[in-house]
Amino acid sequence: MTATDHLGQPVGEPVPGWAPRPRPAARTLTGRWCRLEPLDPPRHAEDLYRANCADEQGRMWTYLSCGPFEDLGSYRGWADQVAGGQDPLFFAILAGEPLRAAGVAAYLRVQPGDGSIEVGHLAFSPALQCTTAATEAMALMMANAFDELGYRRYEWKCNSLNAPSRRAALRLGFVYEGTFRQATVVRGRNRDTAWFSVTDTEWPRLKEAFRRWLDPANFGPDGHQRVALSSLTEAGAGNGAGNGAGGL
Repeated sequence: MTATDHLGQPVGEPVPGWAPRPRPAARTLTGRWCRLEPLDPPRHAEDLYRANCADEQGRMWTYLSCGPFEDLGSYRGWADQVAGGQDPLFFAILAGEPLRAAGVAAYLRVQPGDGSIEVGHLAFSPALQCTTAATEAMALMMANAFDELGYRRYEWKCNSLNAPSRRAALRLGFVYEGTFRQATVVRGRNRDTAWFSVTDTEWPRLKEAFRRWLDPANFGPDGHQRVALSSLTEAGAGNGAGNGAGGL
């Protein structure tokens, strides 16, 4: 039943005890398959650049506002610019054996008063794309936002033409909300932006889905999954989602 005010007008439901949430801290997030560390160019930039060079066609940069980078110096210059900021707050994603930086992700558009936060600036090298570590990295960042920081809304946005990113959002349990037409201009081209989100009421179901999917028992001796993540995250989501890895 919709809440109403003293004039009988429909109003939003109250949020008892609400207070602004803390901003995310530059701290390490550790999982079974990966580790996220605050981006530190002296430690991470060379590994990231070498990993990115495996994408010889530059496909990973098509929908990003930066890259590809001609040499280590130019990549290090970019990393020096973005590291240490609060919004966006960049992390290096370390994966493999031994652990090496293979991608970056960031929290951005942080709104403590509303309890809203976005994940973005995803640049996953070929070594990280379509791996268990990539999925776990996204689960760790989501868990930090909801469980540790108490945010109410977790956003994912992408170029509406970026089909892999759209599939990845749906696979991870995000709900498609709509497309902002002519939202921005990137590299001199129009960008319509597709919006997705997860709310705190949806998080417990997704948290359990990630737990089940990331369990080593879900993977056979050949490393292939026994149960697809999309089959776990879509259950009860009501978002009409398709599935697909989309680099995750």
